[in-house]
Formats: sequence, C-alpha cells, structure tokens
Amino acid sequence: MAARTTPKDVFLHLLAIVMLYVSVTSILTLLFQYVNELFPDVLTAEFSYRAGANLELIRTAAAALIIVFPVYLLVSWLLQRDRKQDPAKGDLPVRRWLLNLTLFLAALIIIVDLVTLMYHFLSGELTMRFLLKVVAVLLTAAAVFGYYLWELRQTASKSRVPQYSAIASGIVALLAVVAGFFIIGSPFYQRQLRFDNRRISDLATLQNQVVEFWINKDRLPSTVDELRNELQGYIPPRDPVTDQPYEYRSVSSLSFEFCAEFATEQTKEDANRTPYGGPYGEPQAELWAHGKGRACFTRTIDPEMYTQQRLYQKGVPAETVPL
Repeated sequence: MAARTTPKDVFLHLLAIVMLYVSVTSILTLLFQYVNELFPDVLTAEFSYRAGANLELIRTAAAALIIVFPVYLLVSWLLQRDRKQDPAKGDLPVRRWLLNLTLFLAALIIIVDLVTLMYHFLSGELTMRFLLKVVAVLLTAAAVFGYYLWELRQTASKSRVPQYSAIASGIVALLAVVAGFFIIGSPFYQRQLRFDNRRISDLATLQNQVVEFWINKDRLPSTVDELRNELQGYIPPRDPVTDQPYEYRSVSSLSFEFCAEFATEQTKEDANRTPYGGPYGEPQAELWAHGKGRACFTRTIDPEMYTQQRLYQKGVPAETVPL
C-alpha cells in the first residue's frame, strides 16, 4: 500500500534539498575563494576592492556552512528514520521528484564543467587556478550525483551508506571551514584586521584634510586639532581601540607624517586584499602597507598639482586660472 504524503513529508524533503543546495554552494564558494587566495590573478588582485571581496565571501560561506550543513544532516536523519518505520515512504512522489531534480542539476553541472574545461583546453588557457576550480566542481557534483542516484534506486532502508556518507561529507565540510582559519586567519585575527583597516581609513581621511588645509591656508596644520571644523561638521577621527588621537607632526613646509599603532602586519601583497579608500575612492592599499606595532607614513605635497585649486581658493577668476 502506498504511503500518503503529509505536509510534514513535503516540508522535510523541501528543507533537506534546499539545505543541500546551500551547503554545496557554500563549499564550492569556499574552495573557489581558497584557490583565489592561494593562486591570485594579477588581473583582479590589482583591484583591492575585488580582492577584499574574496575574504567577505569566505566569511559568508563559512557562516552559512556552519549553520546549514548540520540542519541538512538532521533533516536527512529524520527522513531516514521515517523510511525505516515506513518503507513505503521511499516512493513518495515529492521525494522522487526532488531526487530526480537533484540528479538533473548535478548532471547538468558536470556536463557544463567538462565543456568549460574542453573549451579552455582548446583555447590554450589552462592554468592551475582554473583547473583546481574545475576539479572542485566536478568532484562535488559527481559526489552528489552518485549518492542521490543510489538513494533513488534504494528500496531497503537498512544500508549504512547514508551514515558513511554523512561522516565523509561532515569531514569535508569541517575541513573546508577549518582551512579558512589558516588562509584568512581566526575570528580574533579578523577583528584585529578590521580595526587596522579602520585606522588606515582614518589616516587616509586625515591626509586629505591636511592637503585641503594647506590649499586653503598655505601652510600645514601644527596639530590634528587644527583640522577640526565644526561648521562643516568635521571632527578628526581617533584610534578605534584606545580612543586616542593619531600621531601627527609637520616635517617641513610641505611634508607631514602620521603614525598609528597596528595589531597586524600588512605587506604590499596583503594590503592589496583589503579595500582601503583613497581620496576619491581609488584603491591605495600599497601606500598604507605596515608592520605590526607602531608605523608611520610620511607624505609630501607637490604644489604644482594643486596650483589651480589654490588660485581658485584665493579668488582668482576662473578664466585666468592656468590649465
């Protein structure tokens, strides 16, 4: 006698499939971003906002995997338990539809993956970065296809394949998450890095204000407090941890220096992975590379670059301003 499909059956099967898709997407996202970090592409790494997005994707995918994958295992266990109690539930229409849909999508991904591989092979554009991503997609899709093909053909519910599959996939998911700690650092390190990014952003803003001050007053400020402008609503930022003002000193009539205490080290290569903001939003990561501890940045103003702005500030008519 065929089992009757209940709302519980529909919701559990839908939840299991959705959690499966999210888990697979999260694992592939992690693997892709790990490859991006280990094998950076010059065409994208030169733009810090793109490289910084890699770290954000890793955090998002890891967070999703940590929560979603255990839910998938729990729901799958509940479905297996129901099938043991009532083997006829293995033939529920909702189950067979969703399993066949999963097989279709997995087969489609495998085919597209192989076509993409062949295309790049014929184009002579194979790189280690590309090959690793192709292998990651192929193995993941093949594993999903193989397991659910077995699941669809399974009639008895006494096999231990689901338990072994759960253990194996759990290990893979755990390794995918743990690998992130070695590649992007622990949550504590990431918090320290965010504080350092905030410091760099503050120093970049202060730098712009110093240049603007020089343009308007033809001299450098003596202290950071001189940059305070209540009329325009500007208050010099302070260190986000100590709440102390950043160190500043005028080196010469055109040179000045900012110093700050950093919790992490950022080389030029590391800095390019972080979205620092420049005066007009341009990435300027390399200009702010620093070591761990106290670091100083000396800047020198080139008067010729600001000739037009200075003349304009002094009220010289626009038509007389030299180009």
